[in-house]
Amino acid sequence: YRENKLHICKAQGVGNVRYNSSLSYKKETLMILQIIKHTPLWVFGLFFVLLALGILQTKERNVHLKSIFLLPIAILLSSFYGVVSAFSISLRPVLFWFAGLVLAIILGLLMGGPKNVTFSKENGSFKIPGSWVPMFLIMGIFFIKYAVGVSFARELPIINNCTFIIAVSSLYGFLGGLFFSRSLVILRSKA
Repeated sequence: YRENKLHICKAQGVGNVRYNSSLSYKKETLMILQIIKHTPLWVFGLFFVLLALGILQTKERNVHLKSIFLLPIAILLSSFYGVVSAFSISLRPVLFWFAGLVLAIILGLLMGGPKNVTFSKENGSFKIPGSWVPMFLIMGIFFIKYAVGVSFARELPIINNCTFIIAVSSLYGFLGGLFFSRSLVILRSKA
């Protein structure tokens, strides 16, 4: 019965699906290897620097009041640069980046993370507990930038799709905004 069913599936073309999916898997694997092979070395260096920066955020640390916004502003600028470098300074991408930013800041303030932050008046610094959230946000922006770069390098048709442009721009703004909102919550704990 089992062999008969397999024979019927092959006759209906179902057996070809398995064969094609195997070929497709091999093509996708080769494509991924080609993408990695053609990635400039500095991108791997940047990845490891950002990874290290993200790992540092997982440890409890003291951050001086004057430098509380340095990394969040750098992340915001990086996310904005991601939009502008991909889609130029045009109204729609910048508007959706800004909308994602504002939405994320509002949500971040409402969620109120990070928790258990203390401020020392003696040395003017915040004691911030470690969290994996900054790591995910930093890596999220990096991988979006990488995927968009690959899409442009391969000249995929999606790069001109309005939905793609809106989604990428909004996501850049949202991730940058969540990172920035964390500093606002930290600053608010000073009071």
